[in-house]
Amino acid sequence: MGMTLSAHTSISDIAWFLVVGLAVVGFLLGGFVLGKRVRNKEPAPPTTESQPHLPDGGAVHEVREEREPVEFPAEGLRPHEMQGYGNFGSTTHSHQEEARAERESGYEHPEGPGPHPQPGSPPDAGRGAHS
Repeated sequence: MGMTLSAHTSISDIAWFLVVGLAVVGFLLGGFVLGKRVRNKEPAPPTTESQPHLPDGGAVHEVREEREPVEFPAEGLRPHEMQGYGNFGSTTHSHQEEARAERESGYEHPEGPGPHPQPGSPPDAGRGAHS
C-alpha cells in the first residue's frame, strides 16, 4: 500500500508541473498575440520623404566671434550682481580679426624642460618623445 501511495503522489506532482508549465506557455503565447494586435494598430513608420532634410545652404556652421573685454570691480561680483547671466553686458568686438590674433598670440610653447619633471629625474626629462 505504501508503494502505491508514493507512486500516486509522484504522478500527481508531475501532473501539477505539467499544468503549471502549460499555463505559463499559454500566457506567453497570449502575450505575443496581444502584442502583434497592438503593433498592427500602430501607424506605419515614416517614409523617407517625410523626414527632415538639410537646408539648401548645407549644414549650419559654427559662428566665431570675439567679445569686447569687460572690466570687473576689484572687489569682485556676487552672482546676483552679474547682469545678462554672466555676460555682463559684453558686446561684439569691432575688430574681429585683430582681437582673435591678439588672443591667439599667447599660445606659444615654453622653452626648456617640460612643465612638471619628476623629482630626481635628469634636467632634460619631462619634455616627452616628440619635443
